[in-house]
Amino acid sequence: MADAEIDYAAVFQALPGMVAVLTPGLVYADANEEFVRMSGRSRGQLVGNHLFDVFPDNPGDPAASGMRNLAASLQRVLATGERDTMAVQRYDVQSLQQPERWEERYWSPVNAPVLGPDGEVVLLVHRVEEVTEFIRDRGGPVGTRARALEAELYIRARELQEVNERLRKAHAREREVALALQEAMLPAPRLVRDHRAAVRYRPAVGALNVCGDWYDVVDLVGGDRIGVAVGDVVGHGLAASCVMGQLRSALSAASRVAEGPAQALDVLGRYAHVVPGAECATAVTTFIDFEARTITYSSAGHLPPALVHADGEVEFLDGATDPPLDAGPDPVPRRRPSSATARRWCSTPTAWWNAAVRTSGPASDASRTPSPATGRPTRRPWRTRSCSNCSRRLAPRTTRH
Repeated sequence: MADAEIDYAAVFQALPGMVAVLTPGLVYADANEEFVRMSGRSRGQLVGNHLFDVFPDNPGDPAASGMRNLAASLQRVLATGERDTMAVQRYDVQSLQQPERWEERYWSPVNAPVLGPDGEVVLLVHRVEEVTEFIRDRGGPVGTRARALEAELYIRARELQEVNERLRKAHAREREVALALQEAMLPAPRLVRDHRAAVRYRPAVGALNVCGDWYDVVDLVGGDRIGVAVGDVVGHGLAASCVMGQLRSALSAASRVAEGPAQALDVLGRYAHVVPGAECATAVTTFIDFEARTITYSSAGHLPPALVHADGEVEFLDGATDPPLDAGPDPVPRRRPSSATARRWCSTPTAWWNAAVRTSGPASDASRTPSPATGRPTRRPWRTRSCSNCSRRLAPRTTRH
């Protein structure tokens, strides 16, 4: 049967169990027949009204936490785009016949996102199962061992939810620290001599959303030259960010005094040997000479840079590749390979892609650079388009689960 022949509205209404659809503002967009029947509210009382206007907390219960817990779960779904399963909740419901009376109810909720074409959450699916009878009666008369075990199960579920909430808050604090640390370690967009650069930095979406990838643009000594480098530390999180900062600073310093990129990577490899966590890190660095119109480069196990010529031809600079940093047992001095290529007029060194080919997520737009005339940020459209186009072509599409 083709999709066009399926009445999905009828399917939604016939779904077993209580299912409602909420907007990101937590307003009821729809509810299936079972939700209407079990909630005791008509469709008109639900659709178009805010969730917590329809189902507020019991004002007579100072310990009521159902509304707060449900709001936190829905906000997590909005923030992460991922399903959130809640522990069993006590969430009393106001009697429509006797508004002053609140009925004790227990629920098992699951909240899930509906993503739009851009990956943003456009709707929330709120599925809930009432387990009041299970909590009250399944164990038998009050005082029996089975009833006591069920009560213990409910208490432990609530405790587990509280522990999970504390872990989420701790994770959020650690993530803020990690992001601030990573941002501080990466170079701010700026003019290097008279040359501008556009950057798209895409950290991994998992874990702390920080990783060991870095980039740098440095002013080289002697002539109109700049160095451009990208590297990657094994792992992610705070530890990888700290190692990344050390290696980036070391390569930046080495590039300013080294004869060429191969010598700079040789110094970095020996330094990586004494930095815990730097084993098998990769890096590629290039020296761009604007007067001689040449690019000299060397790579330590990293993906090759791409040189986009004015006619659209793309040349991958992969002629000087060596093993990753500190890949051997001893940091003995060695001659790393180096190669040079002529830079045609208007050719653009583009995209030392690393994270973009294996992760996704919002790009950090670092393409704003200060205008030499005003000192204010200005955008360079062609550079911005180049970064964005490369991001779309190289970064795989991912599906959130």
